[in-house]
Amino acid sequence: MKFNWKQKLLDGCAIPAHPLALTSERKLDERRQRALTRYYVTAGAGGVAVGVHTTQFSIRECGLYRPVLELAQEELRGKKVIAIAGVSGMTLQAIREAQIARDLGYHAVLLSMSALPNANLRKLMEHTEEIASILPVIGFYLQPSVGGRLLEYEFWRRFCQIKNVVAIKIAPFNRYQTLDVIRGVADSGRKDEIALYTGNDDSIVVDLLTPFEFGGKTYRIRGGLLGHWAVWTKKAVEMRDKLAKQKLITHKTLTLAAQVTDANAAFFDAANQFRGCIAGIHEVLRRQGLLEGIWCLDPHESLSPGQFEEIDRVRKAYPHLNDDNFVSEHLDDWLK
Repeated sequence: MKFNWKQKLLDGCAIPAHPLALTSERKLDERRQRALTRYYVTAGAGGVAVGVHTTQFSIRECGLYRPVLELAQEELRGKKVIAIAGVSGMTLQAIREAQIARDLGYHAVLLSMSALPNANLRKLMEHTEEIASILPVIGFYLQPSVGGRLLEYEFWRRFCQIKNVVAIKIAPFNRYQTLDVIRGVADSGRKDEIALYTGNDDSIVVDLLTPFEFGGKTYRIRGGLLGHWAVWTKKAVEMRDKLAKQKLITHKTLTLAAQVTDANAAFFDAANQFRGCIAGIHEVLRRQGLLEGIWCLDPHESLSPGQFEEIDRVRKAYPHLNDDNFVSEHLDDWLK
């Protein structure tokens, strides 16, 4: 039976943003890169996003964009997992990246507008239409504090009217801007065709639980496309599936929401404006044995002072959130 990935996207799932495994020489560690993809598949992730911020944008400058996408797709081929490629840059670069993703068999692209900080609405729509003519597009509202740009209600309304737009990752870390996105979807007339996914690391559980109402209709964020879910993925999948079925919000659920946000603060180095976010993800994976070290392509990128201790703290405080036993059980097979 043919994999109906669009329906899976609409139904909702957990989509981890794939990290980059490097050796101590800061070269691609193919064995561990494959092991990460195998981890996400075995953990039950509904999709995997590759070539995104968590994979490190500088893979493009060092010639790793295509090799990294190839490795992931080799592990995903034949499996009912949505393959998403990150696409960024000015229009010509974004076109080239979308074409690579298409040729490798990816289902959709996550489109960043960060390279177009001063483009007007018409230019942004033209840019999106170019990419949407190659592969289905998932919009990305990246918070401005880490390189994104403001994208107001009218952008999202017009964006959603582009036929091959299939989803939006909402990640401005801002409730007002989150509402702009959902209202734009509501007024686009494509409510049943566009999937909403949270990227708001500070409110993952709340986003998944909230029924948003506009014009008498209810809109739900069905899943998450998150760097946070690149770690402790098995428990993230279980949590998303449970919340999708939950009818009532309890005190216990709100406590969980705070715990997930606290863990994210440690992983993503919120205390230092997210400078250690990629290294923090790497550190969690290193402790589990999935990565050999926390090396990033930029030798200056590492944990912030005190971040190691913060990761220690949340791991001890919230043992029910980690999947250490699951990883330990399968690690040898993933590393073969």
